[in-house]
Amino acid sequence: MAYQGVILDVDGTLVLSNDAHAQAWVEAFSAFGYEVKFEQVRPLIGMGGDQIIPKFAPGLSDRQGKGKEIAEKRKELIINKFATNLSPATGARQLILKMLSVGLRLIIASSATSQELSVLLKAAQVDDLLSQDEATTSSDAEASKPDPDIVEAALSKLNIEPASVVMLGDTPYDVESANKAGVGVIAFRCGGFDDSQLKDAIAIYDDPSDLLTHYDSSPLATKVMKST
Repeated sequence: MAYQGVILDVDGTLVLSNDAHAQAWVEAFSAFGYEVKFEQVRPLIGMGGDQIIPKFAPGLSDRQGKGKEIAEKRKELIINKFATNLSPATGARQLILKMLSVGLRLIIASSATSQELSVLLKAAQVDDLLSQDEATTSSDAEASKPDPDIVEAALSKLNIEPASVVMLGDTPYDVESANKAGVGVIAFRCGGFDDSQLKDAIAIYDDPSDLLTHYDSSPLATKVMKST
């Protein structure tokens, strides 16, 4: 059975933003009196605020009180401070164009808010190729990755069976989230995680350009070719 759809993570996958997110968390926590080191939060990037905030501020939630204020501060920093200096992952635009050209349906599954997603897609230089109408964001899920909610919401919007969908991601939380939803993951190293952390992916490439270079022998094309 051919793949019909691709679920796209954004941070670390299409845009090199994982370090910026970690620094934004450091500064957001600091603004409210919490000392969190970059090295502590960087390995957690890929999770949403609902997962990260309680790890450093037990008892707080990203949905109310001081926890929500920390989450809002982090979002503000990404949008107003860090977004202008972000670079696209190498080959991100070209890979999106390739997948669109072969008829794959693409949908975003990100822990970002819709406001963040707008600036992130622009930084990735794919904002004209991917519609935010065809996206799932933090507002579509009760819990962020590694819980499967966001991937399941994307599957629901696609209305395609999990076996006919693959996800592109860059963190172990993408892999875990997708696998819980019955979706395989093609992982990229450009998010800063090593192969041992991405070991449950069906394939690992350096970045979108690497996948594009090997597209015809990749699981994406191989599975498509099996049905033709």
